[in-house]
Amino acid sequence: MAAPVISKRIHKSQFAVYDERGRKIKLAKRGKKLSRSTGGTIALFLFIGLFAVFMALPMVLTISNAFKPLDELFYFPPRFMVRNPTLSNFSDLFILLQQSWVPFSRYFLNSLIITGFGTLGHLLIASAAAYPLAKNRFPGSQFLMSMVILSLMFSPVVTGIPNFLILSQLNMINTQWALIVPAFAASLGLYLMKQFMEQVPDSLVESARMDGCREIGIWWRIVMPNVKPAWLTLVILMFQALWANTGGVVIHSEELRPLTFAMNMLAGGGIARAGTGAAVMFITMIVPVTFFVISQSRIVETMATSGMKE
Repeated sequence: MAAPVISKRIHKSQFAVYDERGRKIKLAKRGKKLSRSTGGTIALFLFIGLFAVFMALPMVLTISNAFKPLDELFYFPPRFMVRNPTLSNFSDLFILLQQSWVPFSRYFLNSLIITGFGTLGHLLIASAAAYPLAKNRFPGSQFLMSMVILSLMFSPVVTGIPNFLILSQLNMINTQWALIVPAFAASLGLYLMKQFMEQVPDSLVESARMDGCREIGIWWRIVMPNVKPAWLTLVILMFQALWANTGGVVIHSEELRPLTFAMNMLAGGGIARAGTGAAVMFITMIVPVTFFVISQSRIVETMATSGMKE
């Protein structure tokens, strides 16, 4: 039989192959057919959907409580969904914020400064430190990475006192740098970026070096675009952590406090402010959730299209 020499595409997923005399001899399909049955697919989606609903319940309850009047908040047995929605909780919160001697805009600006500078600085420092650990072999690199992994075992409670002492020696107590600088040194981002950068082919880096590209150019123009899922995830995690930070014992001045601290203080007024507390929880939650929803689509798209192999 003569060898096939002509291949014509006749469908999106099919090819017709002809021999040298023009006779069709083979019809091949691209890809493999899934062995899972229709019932199995439906069961899998139902199983995933059940867990998705279960994980969404706390968020739905927070949103519902924010619009409940005070009597529904203390109704027994408690009702999950609001029956008579109202905006009185938000109006009461607005009145309380107007009575504060520090404007609401000041608290909000403080949170934006702390979250923005802390997230950007952590991303740049973590990725710049992860690049030589992932793509260069030098004495002590394994020891440094072991120390980074070891630091992940300690909770913020354990490192709180050493951080306070270091910040005190640097005269950063009662400044916004007391929250920004520790974010730069978070070890989770370094570990995450290093693991992703190791998946970038070494041949790609070597080709850039042979073309005369400097190391900083390789890091910024080649490696960083290829680890986009990693640094987008890192931005989301750091944004959420810094947005929820209240300043603790490192910030004393009221005009330097972040928004989360002001919200928690307003909500901590007892039973009479239960509605205000529900509104505070809603506002505190909605900002990082919105940021995650906006960035999440980019992460999924990038992870689906950024697979690389040697």
